[in-house]
Order: sequence, then structure tokens, then C-alpha cells
Amino acid sequence: MQVGIETLDAEDVIALLEAHMADMYATSPPESVHALDVTALKAPEITFFSARRNGELLGFAAIKTLGEGQAELKSMRTAPSARNQGVAAALLTYILELARSRGYQTVSLETGSMAFFEPARRLYAKFGFKPCEPFGSYTLDPNSCFMTLRL
Repeated sequence: MQVGIETLDAEDVIALLEAHMADMYATSPPESVHALDVTALKAPEITFFSARRNGELLGFAAIKTLGEGQAELKSMRTAPSARNQGVAAALLTYILELARSRGYQTVSLETGSMAFFEPARRLYAKFGFKPCEPFGSYTLDPNSCFMTLRL
């Protein structure tokens, strides 16, 4: 599996991102969806990564610089055909190593509080993320779970 920086131009990336957005809107009220679309993920403060095997897209994730040594994990998704193969763990390991190399002190995230998001919350906890208060521009939301990791 190769993990690295990816542009947001490939058809397979756009298709998986669209499926991700559709799931987010299917499981959360619109006001509680904080996933970023293709245009938003192209912002200069965001670095987008993919995991591929022999060219096949297995998943993606992004990191957003928040300033003052803080970053946010965004848009983590594994392709349905690649689930339970360590893709999310590989992406998260890669991103956290990059965050450390960039000198970030914390990486935080927002994910859903519903059962659909339980596997994600378990993964983040396994990597040491702890529940936290809303950060950045987020506000309390019963549909959101906020987590942070001190690097």
C-alpha cells in the first residue's frame, strides 16, 4: 500500500469523495455535516492524501492547518472494497507522522456521534485521540463528537 499526497483531479478520488458526502448527508442533519467537498479540499491550508495499491484507490484523508501548532483531520474515508484491511490506520499513521514533522502540537477532529461513526471513533481512540470540547469554529452539537491528540 502506498500512502502519499494526492491531487483532487482523479476520477476515482472524486467518485469516492462524492460517495463520502452522500453518506454524510444520509446519516447526519445538513447543519451537522462538516465534511468538505472537492472545492473546499483544494484550499491552501489543506493537504489531501490517498492510499493506493497497484494504482487502485483504497481511501483518503486530509489535514487542515488551523494555526498556532494545531491541525484538524478531515474527510477520512476507506473505499467499501478495502474496508478492514488497515487502510484507515495506514492513512492516520502517515498523517500523524507528517503532523509531527510539521511541528503541530495537536491534531483534532470532528466525527459523528451516531452508530454509523462508531468504527471511526474506535480507530481514533486506538491512536490516542481523546474526547474534547468543540475547537476552531465548531459549536456544541449532539450529532458531533470532537476528539484531539496531543503530539
